[in-house]
This record gives sequence, C-alpha cells and structure tokens, in this order.
Amino acid sequence: MSRRPSHPARLLASALAAGALLTTAACSDGGGSQSASDTAAEQAGVARPDAAKQTPTGSPSASPAALTEAGAKAALLTEADLEGGWNQVQDADKWRDRLLVGEVDVADFLTAKSSATDCQALLDALYGDGLLGDPSGPSALTGFEQGDSRLLEQVAGYDRAGLDARMKWLRTLPDTCDEFTATGSGGARRTVQVTEASVPDVGDARAGLRVSVQGDADGGPATLTLDVAAVRVDTSAVTVMGGGLAGGQTDSVEQAVRQGTERLRTVLDGGTPSPQPTTMD
Repeated sequence: MSRRPSHPARLLASALAAGALLTTAACSDGGGSQSASDTAAEQAGVARPDAAKQTPTGSPSASPAALTEAGAKAALLTEADLEGGWNQVQDADKWRDRLLVGEVDVADFLTAKSSATDCQALLDALYGDGLLGDPSGPSALTGFEQGDSRLLEQVAGYDRAGLDARMKWLRTLPDTCDEFTATGSGGARRTVQVTEASVPDVGDARAGLRVSVQGDADGGPATLTLDVAAVRVDTSAVTVMGGGLAGGQTDSVEQAVRQGTERLRTVLDGGTPSPQPTTMD
C-alpha cells in the first residue's frame, strides 16, 4: 500500500488511506456512598452516570456510561487482541492511500446523479478518516501493520441521530455504488467496486463493506482492497478497516471487530479491558 502524506489527525475509521455495544450502567448502592462499579468506572476514564438515573444491571432502561477520552483510548485494540503477527504503529493518523483520491465519473450514473455524490463521499471518507462522519465526542485511533497490509481502528462518540443515519447510508452503498469509475491526478482512471461484507453479530447495529480500487501504483497495475466494518453501541462506535495492495483482511477485521466491541463494552460498563483477550477465534 502506498504511503500517505501527513495530515492532522481526525478520527474514525476511515481507511488506510483509511468501530461498538449496549450494556447496562452500574446500580447505585442506595446508601449515598460510591459503589465499587462507580469507582472502577472513574478509574477507566468513564463518566459516572447520574445516580438518579441508574438502574440495576440487566434492566431494559439502563444505559451505558458516557465515553470519555481516557475511555476511548482504553477501548482501543492491542497487539494481544490480534492474531497473525500484527505490529502496532505510532503514525496511523498519518496514513493515506493515493489510490483513493479521484473524481467520480458522473457518466456512470445516467439516471441518479445523487448516486455519484454518494460514491464520491465514500472515496473521500475512506481517504480522509471520516467513514462515520466527524465524531461529536471523544475519539481515539490506533493502527497495525502486517507485511504490506494495514489495519486501522477508531473508537469514538457521536451524535445518535447522525450516527444512525451514517450507518444506514453505509448499508446502501453496495447498491448505490456497485461499480463506478474515478479519475485520479493526471487523468489516471480507476475502477471501484463496492460489495456488502459480513460483520460479526455484536453491538446495537453494524455495517460492512469491501471496497476494491483497480488502478496504477508505482508505475504498474495495482488493486487496493479494503475490508471495512462499523459497529454502534448506543452513541459510540468502533470502526475497523484492513487490507492493502496484497488483498483484503476479512478474518483479521472480523476478529478486530469482536475484540474491539468487547473492549468498548467493558469500558462503557465501567470496567478496564483485560490486557489479554478473553475470546480468540
């Protein structure tokens, strides 16, 4: 995968050039003192919910604690959560892939010009780290490398209505942007294909895509393949993207989604994620 120039960090999980889970809040001990779960929540960087609104664990009306900056960072994946020799890197916020830069050919959409707009928005989001839009709350990002492949994860808080709308939009893209052409700098034409991808049954809502871009890189033909998954939990989300010029990373992305969702659930429950994963597929 080609190296992207440095840009200010914004985060998702948009792509390499380019995310979550409903549980219950800890209950009050009823005596006015701070419960052990509240103490754990504060230590994990999760804001303690209003005591008057707390309900017993398992109650349908209970809601997760608010995500904080420290909580978002604690929820991020570690090398121990991934199999296959993935190595964590320090500059994932600077990743960009030039194959994702291009202007969508409107002529590919003869009767629905809005489809071209959606497909352009997809390319821009994958390149610019904004697949779920700009977070309205805390956000944290991490990345891993394995040979020529990369895996990017973002944990962030969003406006609920905007997050729901963005997740719904992602699910429409395999139909709207099935296949189209984009023109890069210098007139280089690229064929982009978007298909639906399965996502583990975790979180409150989820969406998955596989995006492939056929073009030229380093003077020869190349195909960039990205597996993309987003998972919502209440108003937080985990976004994971993996792949590169060597192909997609379906298994690793699915594993990252499971582990990332579990870590976020633990944080929103007021706990601290284990340094070792509890489930590995």
